[in-house]
Amino acid sequence: MTTIESYESKTRSGVGVSAQRPDAVPKATGEFPFSSDLSSHNMLWGQTLRSPHPSARIKNIDISEALSISGVHAILTANDVPGKNLFGLEHPDQPVLADDLIRYAGEPIALVAAEHPEIAANAINAIHVTFEELSPLIDAESAITADPIHPEGNVIRHLKIDYGDPSTTGDLVIEGTYEVGMQDQAFMGTESGMAVPSPDGSVDLYISTQWLHSDQNQIIEALDLPEDMVRLTLAGVGGAFGGREDVSMHVHLCMLALHTGRPVKMVYDRNESFLGHVHRHPAKIWYRHHATKDGHIVKVEGKIILDGGAYASTTSAVLANACCFSTGPYRVSSAQIEGWGVRTNNPPCGAMRGFGNVQTCFAIEAQMDKVASALGIDPVDLRLINALEQGDTIITGQKITGVAPVKEVISSLAGHPMPGPPENNLLARPGGTGRTTDQKHIKRGVGFAVSIKNLMFAEGFDDSSEALCQVDDGNVAIHTACVEVGQGFITLVHQIAEEVLGTSDITVIPADTSIGSAGSTSASRQTWMSGGAVLKACEAVVEKLIEQIFEDEGVKYENLDGNLVSEDGTKAIPIAEALKGRSFHEKVVHRHAPTFPLNNKGQGDAHVSFAFAAHRAVVDVDQELGLVRVIEIATSQDVGRILNPLQAVGQIEGGITQGLGLAVLEELVMKNGVIQNANFTDYLLPTALDTPPIEIAALIEEPEPGAPFGAKGIGEPPTISSTPAVVAAIRDATGVDLRRVPVRPEDIALE
Repeated sequence: MTTIESYESKTRSGVGVSAQRPDAVPKATGEFPFSSDLSSHNMLWGQTLRSPHPSARIKNIDISEALSISGVHAILTANDVPGKNLFGLEHPDQPVLADDLIRYAGEPIALVAAEHPEIAANAINAIHVTFEELSPLIDAESAITADPIHPEGNVIRHLKIDYGDPSTTGDLVIEGTYEVGMQDQAFMGTESGMAVPSPDGSVDLYISTQWLHSDQNQIIEALDLPEDMVRLTLAGVGGAFGGREDVSMHVHLCMLALHTGRPVKMVYDRNESFLGHVHRHPAKIWYRHHATKDGHIVKVEGKIILDGGAYASTTSAVLANACCFSTGPYRVSSAQIEGWGVRTNNPPCGAMRGFGNVQTCFAIEAQMDKVASALGIDPVDLRLINALEQGDTIITGQKITGVAPVKEVISSLAGHPMPGPPENNLLARPGGTGRTTDQKHIKRGVGFAVSIKNLMFAEGFDDSSEALCQVDDGNVAIHTACVEVGQGFITLVHQIAEEVLGTSDITVIPADTSIGSAGSTSASRQTWMSGGAVLKACEAVVEKLIEQIFEDEGVKYENLDGNLVSEDGTKAIPIAEALKGRSFHEKVVHRHAPTFPLNNKGQGDAHVSFAFAAHRAVVDVDQELGLVRVIEIATSQDVGRILNPLQAVGQIEGGITQGLGLAVLEELVMKNGVIQNANFTDYLLPTALDTPPIEIAALIEEPEPGAPFGAKGIGEPPTISSTPAVVAAIRDATGVDLRRVPVRPEDIALE
């Protein structure tokens, strides 16, 4: 069977170096085995029958014709689920296979295992389901008071934040209503995996995911098997961005493998991938900002509605982020925020890069520009006036105890040189190769936006990560369940181990469930959590080494910059050399400082730490045609400490590109609860020709207390404030009050 291999590094590259990814060459040459490359002797192929209706009742399922097809080995329905026919990331509310009600278009109904994918597809088409179509609930605002579509009701979470004196008023009051469309993670590798059964009734699942242990917990409940009989190993991941946090085909694969007694592989095509994972929550947001004449924001009122789709997924946590940071990276004395995360018959929504902050940042930054305009204050100056600082309190009553260089990211970006004037070049104009724009019709605009993002899980979640450092005669092996989805943790493991142990002879054991959980690769947490666990495990080896040498030689050594130095200073030996001929096996669990749930007024120390970023976009617009060309996006970001400069730049560039996509291109178009553009022909993504030069004005390195090496997660902030910066630049060029993303040509030209 082809699986992901251990990664080895022989090149010296400690922390702070642009070390090459150990998997870079095989990925570049096509030799890296992604989950879709999995194979096994005697393997069957699985496929899923999904509902075409967003709301319906299943009256009958006839599988007789499908079962008669040669090469079909199994057809399973809800009656074949061995355990609980429910799963869910935060709590189980979603059926493994629909047994009565259909709650979204794409809901799984039946499974097929066959000798060949075409046979499986024929069998899917031969399953006859009789539906009673029902009227779908598709409006999130209506869902708050509508008849429930789920036994747990439509409101997944209702959250209020009451901070400061509600009677506070300002000299200026600005209101606005905003909308954010449904964005897809659009990872390159669709969902895929393989389940391999064992004679004892256990199963091994090789899967592309973001959180092995959460998957395992949900699978064992559905299969009614003990934990040790469901083993997960990470298969090569072709991107994630939050879309792989939820279970997709996991239980289905295991059911088919256990039923047939043969390995079963599934690979979603692109259309099914759009149906098989969660998306970014669409949002409706209303704000009222109160400001003094000199530009201080004194009160913010807001209402936030997130469309969670048919099932809860992470809606509760996404809503918490949207509400907690609903005033942005700004100091306010009063805030009254109310938020709802609701179920509808739209596709399920959950985690996506930025996790709730993206939606509110778009609205907040539009409001800040309106306040600046009304007061005659420069938009950058207004942000500096109100910028949070270390020691300030956010609207949940939590004091910022870590570093908060908000003014630094704003000032460094504001001082960055602007790009040159528009080029008299057809390809550089809005419309590009369409050659539709005359130079005289082009107007240039500049937009600025700033964001805040929390790091790690919050609200009292017992967040932890386990790591093993094993040394055998100087050879080091590191094992964690941390999932590498492209963020670069596989590189960081080598760097941390080498920084502490002084050797480049390091192997990273593939992530699986034979070691304790590392939590999810999400929430900007793995550098802090699993990086911290690896650091502690390596440090534990050095401590044991010092103890062992003392027992052997009677000499007490200290660890000084990678060398063991005797207390009298007469002897010194590199740690890497001292490890030769010795064996160690150190396993540690790393936790961050505790957090606490929000109380009924939305108050509490719910978060661990915060990161900040600013973005400046420059655009050229042909308003008559509604065409936009983004000329440049520049950024400054609070990073704590950079552990790998090249990877940091890559994360920033990728995150900004996703933010650009939401600003002007990316949206899942819905009609009566059904996705209309579930393919990469009609779901538009930024290409290399759409992506402008990305300038990094400054990376602010102020080490964060409590974080390993002082580093903060880098991957999410670039996505958050890049979107509102682009839209602000379009407003600046056109004067059009754009209140929805993505911005469509008609929003500009027909206004």
